[in-house]
Amino acid sequence: MQQKKDNLRMPRKTAMSMEELVSEYIRQMKLTPRMNRERVFAAWDEASGAGRYTVSKYFNNGTLYCTIGSSMVRNQLYFQKDVILKAMNEILERDSLFDGSQKHAYVEYLVLK
Repeated sequence: MQQKKDNLRMPRKTAMSMEELVSEYIRQMKLTPRMNRERVFAAWDEASGAGRYTVSKYFNNGTLYCTIGSSMVRNQLYFQKDVILKAMNEILERDSLFDGSQKHAYVEYLVLK
């Protein structure tokens, strides 16, 4: 009888912080690429200030494609592409949920349509 109770106990493991648990969960569930894409889109909205004029966004292999609904806003953004890219990558570096270890994780090119 005593031996049966001991088998029901869970093995003890080392304690982990919530940050480590969340990171491990994201890695095991293979959510990193999707989360990175969403973090890039949020960085675009913050760095460009043109979130409300952006009709669609697509991120692939380090290139962010943005369709802008206003030609005037698109022209202004075109001349600020380098500044926006730098600001976006700085935002992503500070983001604790962003995984920059993957190939083409950061934004290397910006295409405005």
